[in-house]
Amino acid sequence: MNAGAATIRIAQLSDAFAVQDISAEAYVPIYQAVIGAAPKPAHEDYTDRIGRGEVWLLDLEDGPCGVVVLEPMIDHLLIYSIAVHPRHQGRGCGRLLLAFAEQQAAATGLPEVRLYTNKRMEQNLAFYRDSGYSETGTRPHPHRSGEIVVDMAKPVANEAGFGAGRIRTGAGLDKQ
Repeated sequence: MNAGAATIRIAQLSDAFAVQDISAEAYVPIYQAVIGAAPKPAHEDYTDRIGRGEVWLLDLEDGPCGVVVLEPMIDHLLIYSIAVHPRHQGRGCGRLLLAFAEQQAAATGLPEVRLYTNKRMEQNLAFYRDSGYSETGTRPHPHRSGEIVVDMAKPVANEAGFGAGRIRTGAGLDKQ
């Protein structure tokens, strides 16, 4: 992927359909095949999250291809959802979105990024491990009896430390 052609920007209300479409296309086929059901982010109405500034879109030359939903917590940044349209999977888009989340955490002084996935989603677990995330525990799925969720985390350096990096804004400008 040509990183120069990629831009990550905050989603606007006019992007709600694109966010929903990317999420559904990314989640439904894979989750249906593995666990027999689509997760909540596949069918969620993202309007409120967009209004709160939690949703970011990855745009390539042909339009939006990925989405990451970030929930700032007191002591970490939670990746609620990360999705890349199947047409663009395997090209580095997911890693770019993870790196963006890590930069957002660093820029706001949060010490780590956390995420979670279904234990049966082995491809997700391998991707997150390869991206530097460590398992921190497991717990019962809050909405699916018998399913297990794996919690994962990755420490990040804040802007006062080293390695925080720069953030690419929607305007194409670097922001410290």
